[in-house]
Amino acid sequence: MSVINFKLRNQVIKHNASLSYCYQCSTCSGGCPVALLTQGKYNPRKIIEMAILGLQNKLIKEPNSSIWLCSTCQKCVELCPQKVELTEIFTLLKNKIFEDGKVPEAFLLQGQAILDSGIAIPYSKAIISRREKLGLPEIKTAPIKEIKLLLKETNFENKILKGSK
Repeated sequence: MSVINFKLRNQVIKHNASLSYCYQCSTCSGGCPVALLTQGKYNPRKIIEMAILGLQNKLIKEPNSSIWLCSTCQKCVELCPQKVELTEIFTLLKNKIFEDGKVPEAFLLQGQAILDSGIAIPYSKAIISRREKLGLPEIKTAPIKEIKLLLKETNFENKILKGSK
């Protein structure tokens, strides 16, 4: 049974009032490439509906919440007739999930990669070689020292280490 938590809903609305404007037309889901690829397993409209209804257990407590499938391509935001900022709302919800330590393992591994190298998905030798052959510039990242300082100041490192245990 899902427990309704209007405190969560009100937090989301306070952070992003556009949630209040959603009238569940499903335009976001119909145009979402991830929803199409997952044959509806990922459904932006349902996530927004759960946020409106304050269904915290389904949104945040489930370790494999489909919210993690959002690629933040912004297609849903572009198509929304009410200009609901879905990806911003999803980011807020993901941050709450992260705070609760319910992050899927793949994201913890990417977080660890960022701590180690400064990028989430390190480039393979094959990709670097292809870029060189095509005459593309070398991919530059911010200095790892700066990235580590930022991640330390935001307590990211501790959360990643806590989540991976």
